[in-house]
This record gives sequence, C-alpha cells and structure tokens, in this order.
Amino acid sequence: MNILVINSGSSSIKYKLFDMPKELLLSKGLIEHVAEPGSKIKDHYFGLKIILEKIKGVDAIGHRVVHGAEKFKKPVIINKEIIQGIRQCCIVAPLHNPANLAGILACRKLLPGIRQAAVFDTAFHQTLPDYAYIYGLPYEYYKRFGIRKYGFHGMSHEYVSSEASRILKKPLNKLKIITCHLGNGCSIAAILSGKSIDISMGFTPLEGLVMGTRCGDIDPAVVCYIMRKKPYSVFQIDDLLNKYSGLKGISGISNDMRILMARKDKGDERAKLAIDIFVYRIKKYIGAYTAIMNGCDALVFTAGIGENQAKVRKQISQGVFSHLKKAPKILVIPTNEELMIARKTFQLIRRE
Repeated sequence: MNILVINSGSSSIKYKLFDMPKELLLSKGLIEHVAEPGSKIKDHYFGLKIILEKIKGVDAIGHRVVHGAEKFKKPVIINKEIIQGIRQCCIVAPLHNPANLAGILACRKLLPGIRQAAVFDTAFHQTLPDYAYIYGLPYEYYKRFGIRKYGFHGMSHEYVSSEASRILKKPLNKLKIITCHLGNGCSIAAILSGKSIDISMGFTPLEGLVMGTRCGDIDPAVVCYIMRKKPYSVFQIDDLLNKYSGLKGISGISNDMRILMARKDKGDERAKLAIDIFVYRIKKYIGAYTAIMNGCDALVFTAGIGENQAKVRKQISQGVFSHLKKAPKILVIPTNEELMIARKTFQLIRRE
C-alpha cells in the first residue's frame, strides 16, 4: 500500500511517499512559499496539485495535524465530522491547524475517494495523568475552555522511544525513557512503560524549554508587567514570546545553535549565556523527569540540535545522572515523524 504523508504548514508542504508495510521511502519533497506575496504557489490546493503531478499510485493519505485537544486521542479516518472537529481545534492552534486543514481539504478535491487519516501531534500525550496536565487555575477554566497541558512533538517522542526499545532490546513496557526533541522548537518527554506521563510543552508549544525563538517557562506576571511598561497589544506580546525570545532574544545574534556555538568559541559572552541557559533548563527537566519515574534507563536526543550538536549533548549529559547507581544509556536517534504517520495510517486503514 502506497501511503502519502502530508505535513501542511502555513507556507510550506512537506511530503513523503511510503510503500507500506515495507516502510520503503519511494519519494519525498518540499513545496515552499505557499500563499506568500509574489509566490507562484497561491494556495495549498495549487501546491498539492504540483506534488500529485510528480507521484502516482497513492492508495491512502496520512496528514499531520498539530492539535487534537481532548477531542482526538488517536488517529482517525477523515470525514465531514472529523473535519469539523479539526476546525474547532483551530482556536487552540491558530498557527498550525488551519494550515493542516487546508492540506486535508485540498487532497479531498484532488484525490476524491482516496482514504485519508488525521494523525495528531497531541495524541501521544493524552496518557498524561490529570495531576500532570491540570494547571493551577480555577478548575472551571479547564472544563469550560479546555485550558490544560496538551504537549506536542508527540510523533517524534513516540518514534524515538520505540527505536530506543529496539536498540536496547528491551520491551517498551519495561523501560523508563526521557526523550529530548531539540530543534528550533524543543520539548522533553517522560515516557514510562511506553506511555507519555509528562511533557515540557503545555497548552501551546511555548511552555517549557528555552527554544530558538520561544521563551519557554517564565513567570506569567512578567507578561502583565511588560504590558504596563509598553503599549503592546495581545498580538505583539504573542510575537515577543514566540518569535523574538529564546536563543535569539538572549544572544541578540541568532536562533541557530551552529552560529551561537561558533560565536561562543570566539569569546562572545551573550552567545555563551544563551547556550548555558538552554543547557541548564534541559538539565532541570531531565532531573525532574528522572525523579517522577524513579529512575531512567535511556536518555534520547533527537532533532536538529539533539542529533548534530555533540558539544551541547555533552554539556547536558555531564553530571546529570551522577546521583543514580546505574547511569542510563545515552542515545542519539534521528526522528522520523513521517514514518510514524505512515505506520499509524496503515494500521488504521488495515483495521477499517
């Protein structure tokens, strides 16, 4: 079965075509500048039309959908009801779900009759216990507005934890794993017996670690204080926290770890500070997750920084498990979210 995996972003469309269950990659590509001013790719329909002119023999489509809220706890076959549910989740993921939905609607027009599945980034973290996902707000805000920790990068954390199990030759249900997805966006998950029990990202991808341009954990009162000092709108504050903070904001240089490491080696103090904060925050989360799982069998690094920055990995790992009698295995595993989507789509369609 040939399964086309679509990751439809606000201005890009990534795709991979797999022969399943062989897990053989047949084709892959990227369409950029979708719907940007002056672009020839005027919308997602046009972009996907170009992709489908290059590839033939699609038997099913798996779509990455970032946010499923509490509505979607597992992959689903897409129909009108599912589309409406994804649309309702746009309110909690306004930067991602509308673009994901645009890809789904375009594929329905271009390949009518081909079965499509939605695979949700938040679904893997639906196993969090209530005491881990409920915030310290009045409970009615959770019940009325769905304000709680959801977590993201779910497919990446699920994939690398399953690969860790294979590499260690131990069943997932016998392992305590901490997975570090470190790229421009960063998150850490505690995975106990194959289930996510905590994740650094929260209601949105802003919570948790210092990231490329996101601030991560801060005192919420800081936002109120800034808005009293500067006449910022809600949208300007949102941009400040998501686009101009993190490594970029601290260093004043870049959100690219490669550039910061080079500048640090030349004696740039701000670059060093940004990296030190980045590492410190990660070590705090690793320590916390080791405590809640009462140990750790494997620490996994993945994504751009996690896979490629050996010096950063060494800084993070140094001394972090010195209190344990037996140090966990430290693994570097390239993530493959698209393959995870293909697997889940194949399993879902086979069950149907």
